[in-house]
Amino acid sequence: MTKTELARRIRESAYLEGDFTLRSGRKSKYYLDKYLFETQPDILLALGERFAEYVRASTTLIAGAELGGVALAAAASMASGKPFVIIRNAKKDYGTSKPYEGKISASDSVLLVEDIATTGGQVLEAAKFITSIEAKVERIVAVIDRQEGARENIEQAGFKFESLFTKADLGITG
Repeated sequence: MTKTELARRIRESAYLEGDFTLRSGRKSKYYLDKYLFETQPDILLALGERFAEYVRASTTLIAGAELGGVALAAAASMASGKPFVIIRNAKKDYGTSKPYEGKISASDSVLLVEDIATTGGQVLEAAKFITSIEAKVERIVAVIDRQEGARENIEQAGFKFESLFTKADLGITG
């Protein structure tokens, strides 16, 4: 699927208009419902392939924050052959009680994937956890940058940031 076709499929699948409150607390007249595009097999396959293009020889692991980053990390893992880890939003209080699922260690060099970046808050929490165990975040790559401060916040925190698409790429002007 070409980049243009993928952008069209994402918009057709996930673009909603109305009055929405985003995770950041911001109000928006449009919403990109990540679950509507992440649950479409053709889109998820194409996204996994696009994320795999960011895997370097030094990359040992792909990570995604729950819940939206899980399918993306799995797709990128399958496309690249690299294992993935899920970073929890909150440490579970049962079983192993780990703040992540999978295996990650200080020797890992991680490609961190994100669904939609608005302010970058959730992905920054995941990145800070990864660096807290002394693993390296090579870069953070989002499917969509809403162009509302995520890039600036992520780069100010010392991480490299890229996105597959911006809201402009999807034909969103608001």
